[in-house]
Amino acid sequence: MELEHNAFLAIKKLNFDLDKAGHARKFQLNELEEIRHEFYENAKLYKERTKSYHDRNIQRKEFSKGKLKSRGQGPFTVVNVSPYGAVEIQNPKDGSTFKVDGQRLKPFYEGISAGIQTGHVVDQLPFVPST
Repeated sequence: MELEHNAFLAIKKLNFDLDKAGHARKFQLNELEEIRHEFYENAKLYKERTKSYHDRNIQRKEFSKGKLKSRGQGPFTVVNVSPYGAVEIQNPKDGSTFKVDGQRLKPFYEGISAGIQTGHVVDQLPFVPST
């Protein structure tokens, strides 16, 4: 009761009008609601644009039965290709089959060695500071 009494005295002393303050607060809340709604609409538009950009730039790969190489592992043979990108592959070493996403596969070319790279040795050049 004492706190309410002090608050009422402060309002009276500072000449606050409770009705005006209530209307101003409702107006502020309505403005915040409009801003929130505007942000929501902008986020929705941004999401649609990024999705369409992503969908446009996806490279579709066509696979058929044959040899493929999984990234980081040896060659595999394609057993079955699903219409939505899943590819069933078989390991020729042990005959096990499993499904993978077609985006994770790349064609295997018989003549190219996978892990061996040759290069040239270059002597280190001395560091010469600029003047």
